Amino acid sequence: MTAARAKMATPATEVKNDSNPFPWLNLVVTEPFYLLHLFIFFSYFVVRSSAVQDFSPDLSLHLLRRELQAILAFFVLAAVKFVREETWEGFIADILFYSKGFLFAVALVIDYHVAYCYLVAFAVISVLAQQPPYDGSGESSILTPLQLEILFAEGNTSRFWLIEFRVLCSSTCLRASRIFRDLSVTYSNKIISFGTVDLGHFPNAAENFRISLSGPNPTYILYDKAVEVTRLESKALMPSITKVSPLTFSYASPASLV
Repeated sequence: MTAARAKMATPATEVKNDSNPFPWLNLVVTEPFYLLHLFIFFSYFVVRSSAVQDFSPDLSLHLLRRELQAILAFFVLAAVKFVREETWEGFIADILFYSKGFLFAVALVIDYHVAYCYLVAFAVISVLAQQPPYDGSGESSILTPLQLEILFAEGNTSRFWLIEFRVLCSSTCLRASRIFRDLSVTYSNKIISFGTVDLGHFPNAAENFRISLSGPNPTYILYDKAVEVTRLESKALMPSITKVSPLTFSYASPASLV
């Protein structure tokens, strides 16, 4: 049972080794979501070079102007999102969304059939692949609902547990995936531990924790000796999670837990 308990509470730092010197390049190459998008975006250069051969000089100039306008607008939006977004996952999600919109708009100048082909391609990607969550270092234990119940029943771990219940098919959970890991690195100690339960894999267990899979997600629940103390389940409260201690909604600071 001791070995099983140790396995259940394995921190994310031991789940994934981040020694890769080019993590983003590795992510683009290995993740179908990014690889497929990259293929679609680069296909535009092939389509364009083939189409402009039949264009008149005026139409070619019109296309070039629309492309420059799209690039300028894209960089303006990217700069705004870079400042406002809390996580890289959220920033990338927004950048991809804008890129697809501008690609569709520019493709309409070439031919509306090409534009609709891109729409279909993006729809297929959304069905076949999903943007991966942050999977970097942290002190958050990856748990199943059963493992969480066993930890609480045995009572041999930390007095306090802050559990993130997420559904990764939710864009909000995806954007917040980095935040909880960062919090666990900053505040994890002998008194409080952090855990993550993906209810997307265990939908039947959501009712046991009084969580709706339809939202709002993610849901953060603070347990004191296996008893729920409080929870945050509103997207509007996410900024307070990102900028202050996760315990301030119930306690003054982590030190006050002693």
